[in-house]
Formats: sequence, structure tokens, C-alpha cells
Amino acid sequence: MVFERKKKTSFPLAEKENKNKGGAPRKPVKRDLDIRVRLSATERFMMDSKAKEAGIKTSDWVRAAIKSARVVPRLKAEELSLLRMLAGLANNLNQLMKLAYRWGLHSVAGKCRELLLEIDQTLKAINKDDR
Repeated sequence: MVFERKKKTSFPLAEKENKNKGGAPRKPVKRDLDIRVRLSATERFMMDSKAKEAGIKTSDWVRAAIKSARVVPRLKAEELSLLRMLAGLANNLNQLMKLAYRWGLHSVAGKCRELLLEIDQTLKAINKDDR
């Protein structure tokens, strides 16, 4: 007579995976890379104070700043020359407006003022980027 041994029944596979092994839970994003940046004392103070204002760690503030930063390419030589020409046109238009007021041409002066405002808004829109 041969006796067969019954195998021990183990937990189902799903139960084994869900079993808590202890320790801290795994983080969804593993941060294992370092970067070194040289800062002046003023820059470091500004970074730390902004992080403190936000109520977060400095490293968390840097990560948030990286995510929200927008990189704008430098202006090319021809774009710079166009901006200088636009600024020169604004100066010439301003002088014409002053002459129109002096000679009593108020309708011309009003149109000059409108053009100056448009040029000023264009220049401000171009220069608002961090370059």
C-alpha cells in the first residue's frame, strides 16, 4: 500500500502579492539623480525664501520651478535689428506728435498717440519674456 502525501495548500497568488511586508511604501517616482548648481548667496536666499513662502522644501520648489519654466530662445541678429528699427520709429513718431501739438494739429497728434501706444504695447509684449 502506497501512501500519498497531501501537498500543503498555499495562499493564492493574489494574497501573497498584497501581503504587507513592512517598511515604508514604495514611492511612485524614484529620484536617484543629483545635480549641482552654483549660486550666489543672494540667489540661494531668494530660492530658500520663495520655498518657505510656499510652505515646501527647497528641492520641491526647484522641481516645481523646473516644471513651470518656459525657455525662450535668444533673439537673432536680424530680430534685434528689427526691434531697434521699431524703437527708432517710435521715437520719430513721438517727435512728430510733439510738433503736431505745437502747430495745433490735434487730429494728427491723436493718431500719433494711438500709434505710439500700439508700438509701446508691441515692444512690451516682445520684452516680457525672460531672456
